[in-house]
Amino acid sequence: MQKILIVEDDLAIQALLHDFIQEAGYSVELASDGVEALSRFSEQNFDLVLLDIMLPKIDGYGVCEVIRQKSNVPIIMLTALDGEESQIKGLDLQADDYITKPFSMPVLIRKIAAILRRTSKQEDTPHIMSYKDLTLDLDGYKVYSSEGNIELTPREFEILRELLNHKGRILTRQNFLQTLWKYEFFGDERIIDTHIKNLRKKLGTVDYIETIRGVGYRIDKEDKE
Repeated sequence: MQKILIVEDDLAIQALLHDFIQEAGYSVELASDGVEALSRFSEQNFDLVLLDIMLPKIDGYGVCEVIRQKSNVPIIMLTALDGEESQIKGLDLQADDYITKPFSMPVLIRKIAAILRRTSKQEDTPHIMSYKDLTLDLDGYKVYSSEGNIELTPREFEILRELLNHKGRILTRQNFLQTLWKYEFFGDERIIDTHIKNLRKKLGTVDYIETIRGVGYRIDKEDKE
């Protein structure tokens, strides 16, 4: 599922965007100011950023500029600033589109889909995620270390990917169930513990996954270790 970061300080608009975009089939994360947006972006992988300009702490132009220094992720600027100068500034910062408020939600959803289709076609190399000695091939559901290929079940791979997508954050059993099983799960939530145990065994002598007793599991950020 493609993931979109919505950066909007107006909570009513934020909730509206969240509901419509999630209903359209995308995973959604929210941020209410520029600092929170950059923090979310550094912690997770996103397929597109929907970015308001008039934000607290760091405005949308600043957020766009910082993101562009390290990523080509598509950015749609969504703002009440409809002047030509504001639009040119956003496009000069390499935003992919600029939509002014008020806007049509169905049109916005279609613009998002069009941009994601275009960027997907441009990606000729496999999606790769790396952490310390581990390399994940996100398209092939394969994991490698310096010792070779690590055979994981699809669910073990998804759990590892989810932990790496949220480095530094504690994920509870409910987090995993809601994200990976969604509404298909009716059993004991401690099945997560079994998957984690098997995952640790397959990853070898290095214990990448930290147990937070009574809460959940975490893979820490590399710069904190």
